[in-house]
Amino acid sequence: MIGFYDYTVVLTYLSLVSSIFGMTQVIDGHFRTAILCLALSGLLDMFDGKVARTKKNRTADQKLFGVQIDSLCDVVCFGIFPALFCYFLGVRGLLGIIAISYYGVCSVIRLAFFNVLETNRQATENGANKFYHGLPITTMSIVLPLLYLLNFAITEDAFKWILFATLFAIGTLFIVDFKLRKPNNAQLTAMVIVVAIAVIIILLFSRAYKIDFKPIIEHNLMNLLK
Repeated sequence: MIGFYDYTVVLTYLSLVSSIFGMTQVIDGHFRTAILCLALSGLLDMFDGKVARTKKNRTADQKLFGVQIDSLCDVVCFGIFPALFCYFLGVRGLLGIIAISYYGVCSVIRLAFFNVLETNRQATENGANKFYHGLPITTMSIVLPLLYLLNFAITEDAFKWILFATLFAIGTLFIVDFKLRKPNNAQLTAMVIVVAIAVIIILLFSRAYKIDFKPIIEHNLMNLLK
């Protein structure tokens, strides 16, 4: 079998599974469950590197595999998943496609650049990097659950415009080269608590409804086939 199979990549795969399930929930209109899945993916990704570094005898190939598999999963979890989520939340039309595409392209560029930097770094030093170059792609697993809380306070149209702006802003910060110090354990704990509170509020107080997107999808397909 190709690849490496040990506990160092388990959290990465669980994060991917959570996001894949979350995407199915978005398509089915279960937004509250999808938010929970996105937050869970971010939580798992937050600790996968720490778990991987507990294995001290990893070969160079195992380390490189970890870098590649982490970025590939991140493309799905924090690139495709949030983009799909924003589309079903109302980021539509020409500007919506531009915003989603821009976010997607920037997320891929950011991860590819991370792979280059991390591969070169691991060839000369051990341990974790203390800085991010540009905004980490996992940021969307924090931002989107917090933004979703705005559904309680603003109109649907206003919420859509905020999503438009967020996709452009976060995408740009992915590719702007600035150094951002990685959070320490206390800061990580604070972020987990904040997101957890947001998710709990969403689960308890947001409307428990299911949106049927099947007629919309069928209508769009019929228009394409005309």
